[in-house]
Formats: sequence, C-alpha cells, structure tokens
Amino acid sequence: MHSQLALLLLSAGLLAGCAAPTPEARRQHADSLAAARGWQRLTLPTDDFVLAAYGPAAAAGATLTIYIEGDGLAWLSRARASDDPTPLRPLALQLALQHKQGPAAYLARPCQYVDGAERRACEPDYWTGHRFAPPVVAASNQAIDALKRRYGATQLVLVGYSGGAAVAALVAARRADVARLVTVAGNLDHAAWTALHDVPALSGSLNPADAWARLQYIPQWHFIGAADANVGPAVAAAYLARFPAARRPHLQVVAGFDHSCCWAEQWPALSAPAFR
Repeated sequence: MHSQLALLLLSAGLLAGCAAPTPEARRQHADSLAAARGWQRLTLPTDDFVLAAYGPAAAAGATLTIYIEGDGLAWLSRARASDDPTPLRPLALQLALQHKQGPAAYLARPCQYVDGAERRACEPDYWTGHRFAPPVVAASNQAIDALKRRYGATQLVLVGYSGGAAVAALVAARRADVARLVTVAGNLDHAAWTALHDVPALSGSLNPADAWARLQYIPQWHFIGAADANVGPAVAAAYLARFPAARRPHLQVVAGFDHSCCWAEQWPALSAPAFR
C-alpha cells in the first residue's frame, strides 16, 4: 500500500498496534473525563446499532449542541482493521466538555464505547469502508432524536470532529431543526480525501459533498488545521467548491494546528465566533 496511507494512518493516531489501551480502558477514560464535569454515560438504542453518548443529568435551553466523535481507532495497521473503534483520545468529547454556549451533549459513532449485547451489528465495515453508510447515518439521526427529547430542545447545533463531521453534515441534510453546522478537521468530501491520499474509495459510504443542495441553507463554520496532513485545506476546499458562491460556507484555516493539535486546548476561545 502507498506510503501516503501509512502517513495518513499515523497522523490520525491509528497505527497503535498491540500497545493500544484496551477498549475497556478507553471507555473508563471517557467515563472519567465526563464524570469530572458532572456528565454521565447514556445508552441510546437505534434500529441497527446501540450508540453511546455523554451528557449532563439535566440541561435547560431551546438549542442543544451535539458533538459527534471522529472515526476512532479504525485501523491497527495498514492492512488490519481494529476490532473496536473506540477512540484512543476522544477529542470530540474533550471539545464538548468545554462548550460554553448553552447545553451540550456528546454522541459516539456506532460501535464506540459499547460492549457485549450493545455491540450488535458491529462489523469492521462500519468503521472502515462503510463508515458513512446509510445505516450509520440513520442510527446517528435516531440517537440525536433521543438526545433532543431527553433535554427538551427545539433546535440543534451539530459539531463534528474528523469523520464525525461527515456524519454531522449527512444528518443535518436530513433534518429541519439544525440551526448551525460546525466541523473541526472534518472529512467533508471523502472522494477528495481518498483521491488526495491515493487510497481506495470508501465504498458504501455517503459523501457529504453530494448533499450540498440540502446543506446550502444551513449556516456553517468549518475549522481546518493548516498543518493537517490527514484532512487538510484541500479536502475542505473541494467541499466548499460544491456550493454556489453566494452560499459558500465559512472556512477558518488555523495556523499551527494539525489533525489533533491543538483543538481541545484552544477550543473555548477559538470556537466563540462559530456559535454567534
């Protein structure tokens, strides 16, 4: 496989091999992060998957902001998919726990943070080539419905990190209650992404860029690290190019940031304009 894919996997923190913490340790780490802010773990059954989430015991406010996790530990090597995509570092959770603009919650991707009977339908395809497949998008949409009901919200802001940005956009394109779409290091055009790295297409996955017509009326703010070797400005530019000039979403390229640094560290100050 091309050396560019090795770089891609390394930059995403995916070549963890046998040194990776166990799925249980990764779940406990997320539990600890959430508990430190008074958040609790939630289990959200959907038609095809059981999704994990974190949120406060109660929240008041008409607008709920939901942060959607990235692809997590999708690969152990260039040729071996992970058995469990629970993230080594739950960056979207770290962002959510620092949210300052009203109530927020966090949503994991299918098969992250779940175990035993909750892992139903968890096949590696759903965190590799089919990571943005219709059942994944439908399950995320149903879980978002459940979070909206739980917290009594009337409208949503969706925030997606990395591959979670694709899920956020694909869900937003299917709803009428999304007031804003915000992404961080987002893979918003996976056809451009795989072409950039000269790797196989994500067969079976929906592409957010193809949903531009339904997304053009939703206010959007997209953050990309100037030093991001995984999902960089070129992928974001391919997504933005789909939109008419008058409705092109806002893109902020942040100098010195890559795919993981330094979003969590700088999020409260950096994100403020995106939520105005």
